[in-house]
Amino acid sequence: MTRIRVATYNVHSGRGIDGRFKPERVSAVIAELRADVIALQEYVSLVADFDMRDHLMRATGFQMVAMSTMRAGAGHFGNAVLSRWPIVDAVEHKLDVGKYEPRGALEVAIGRDRRELRVIATHLGLHVAERRDQLARLLDIVRRDASTPTVLAGDFNVVRGRGSELRACHDHFGHSDAPRTFPSIAPLLALDRVWVMPCSALVSIEAHRSRLARIASDHLPVVATLDLPEAES
Repeated sequence: MTRIRVATYNVHSGRGIDGRFKPERVSAVIAELRADVIALQEYVSLVADFDMRDHLMRATGFQMVAMSTMRAGAGHFGNAVLSRWPIVDAVEHKLDVGKYEPRGALEVAIGRDRRELRVIATHLGLHVAERRDQLARLLDIVRRDASTPTVLAGDFNVVRGRGSELRACHDHFGHSDAPRTFPSIAPLLALDRVWVMPCSALVSIEAHRSRLARIASDHLPVVATLDLPEAES
């Protein structure tokens, strides 16, 4: 088995709960996670001439891909994935529903010990019907490849612990713990989640609750530990 750590983190555009734009706090929290792959939400590519992509890649030494769901000043706002291993492919999926805020999912194939790991990073909408539609589309994407180990991770914006819109995910992936992550200073809601296929690969899921994580963003990161089969020679 190969043990890896996959995280999801809504970075709140680099602004902490004090309202200050301090991307160095975000990259310091990412370092604390000791994760091999990190799905990011509310990633902004450029803030006041500060290049967030360059900063995160330099700080982590990881590869990075990002997708834009909307403009944010001179930059782009959306999802991103950081990876210790080579990113061999990336596909953007639009998840827009009607007149609601544009949403999307970034699907990446990651080279890991000669075998790919698929990670789908997403940030869903604020309304139940909207999320139900988006999750149905996400599960269609997941089902297209049943042979590759897959992680679905992101901010799902489900405020109720047993939200009905999540039923299809539970049916497909099996049970997955959902630690409370929002608001970061005193978490009440489990907005940020990780699902894994096959579910037997999932070892643990936990929120990262360091002092720095409580102030660097309004969400705490979630880290999942996985045991994946060794690649065949």
